[in-house]
Amino acid sequence: MLLTITTTRTPATDLGYLLHKHPDRFQSFAVSAGEAHVFYPEATPERCTAALLLEIDPVALVRGHGHKQADAELARYVNDRPYAASSMLAVAIKEAFRTALTGRCDARPELAAAPIPLAIRVPALRCRGGPGLAHRVFGPLGWSVEAAQQPFAPPEWGDSPYLDLRLTGHLRLADALNHLYVLLPALDDAKHYWVSTEEVDKLVRAGGDWLAGHPDKELITRRYLSHQRTLTRSALARLAEADDTDPDELDNAITDPQAPRGAAPAQHKPLATLRREAVLAVLREQGARRIGDFGCGEGTLVRDLLADSRVELVLAVDVSVRALQLAARTLSLDRMSGPQRDRLKIFQSSLLYRDERLAGLDAAVLMEVIEHVDPGRLAALERATFGFAAPAAVLVTTPNAEYNEHFPALATGAMRHRDHRFEWTRAEFGGWAERVAGDFGYQVRFAPVGPEHPVHGPPTQLAVFTRPATP
Repeated sequence: MLLTITTTRTPATDLGYLLHKHPDRFQSFAVSAGEAHVFYPEATPERCTAALLLEIDPVALVRGHGHKQADAELARYVNDRPYAASSMLAVAIKEAFRTALTGRCDARPELAAAPIPLAIRVPALRCRGGPGLAHRVFGPLGWSVEAAQQPFAPPEWGDSPYLDLRLTGHLRLADALNHLYVLLPALDDAKHYWVSTEEVDKLVRAGGDWLAGHPDKELITRRYLSHQRTLTRSALARLAEADDTDPDELDNAITDPQAPRGAAPAQHKPLATLRREAVLAVLREQGARRIGDFGCGEGTLVRDLLADSRVELVLAVDVSVRALQLAARTLSLDRMSGPQRDRLKIFQSSLLYRDERLAGLDAAVLMEVIEHVDPGRLAALERATFGFAAPAAVLVTTPNAEYNEHFPALATGAMRHRDHRFEWTRAEFGGWAERVAGDFGYQVRFAPVGPEHPVHGPPTQLAVFTRPATP
């Protein structure tokens, strides 16, 4: 089976740096079912193509475990596995292009981070769902898709389930490889190896940046995990928690409720900045010195907290590994001084489970976090944060749904971010906060963030939970 990757970005031979494979060398790699070869059919400054050819060892294939058609003896020897792209090709992509999948390229870091023109071809892909499904799964990711259905021979047998797939687009190479790693086996829908809980981790690592917002994420996840319901539910929950897409521009653009719809807001501060300023002001008012940013995202609030010499410790916590990588970049973690680094603890954790590392804080901040949690799982977040971690103060911000009509580009009834599970009115947020305060022994007060509309209130609402002073 064959995969080709072509770029026309000059000098096109830089593709060799991105893939960590020199265009002048033929390289081979052993994989579980055979051998993978990487070579370059063309390599000029104007156009460069890298090819991954996977040769399947039929004996190793038969000796493998977990074949989908093991109950049919003939199917163990007569099948399309050596010829049609499947999970075997995905495994070969991981083995041959392991570093490129992570987006790392020490020789050309700026190139690895930038979208480049790419053309990808998989001449024989088994797709249970036909060309339409190929368009559905690749199209939303920025690809132009050509999926020609291959006829059987003799032609009177009709169309086969095999596609000649061609993708063109302007994407990061790492993103393109991760799309293929997940979607090739999902389209084939017949993994060649046993699917266990480890596959959930693989899916979240490869798809955390894009799968959570995909319109067909449930279908892709279900197929990738061989229709195992427990694993699928687990993966979908983790993907929802791991969606660390930057806040929608709608949420950060307009902060003046009296501005005409469509008016340029250049003279106003972004809403994200106003949120951070409001949170920092409350933290100073509380005299908090040990602070946790629960759901730290790309680390902008953490950066502001570390700039305050009065803050002794900052916990930067997120469920998403990708978010923590972005935070490390924002904070220049690799160049941070020793004393500054001693004031920071950054690690992965979920707010839905107890974690002893989150206890003992003066304050915890959940800034634009709760609306990304399924309503049915909010109780777990409440227990873990207010009940177990139990900081002296908890600051929670969330969008005010009443204000949404003042965002010109937001459709009526739409939410501000594609991963928001809900957006509350002021009354709904107030009811939730009052109940949580009563359940866990806190007092709560509310503050607006951003300029208030006389009818619809502020764009963001802030609740400050504090424990009553002991006599």
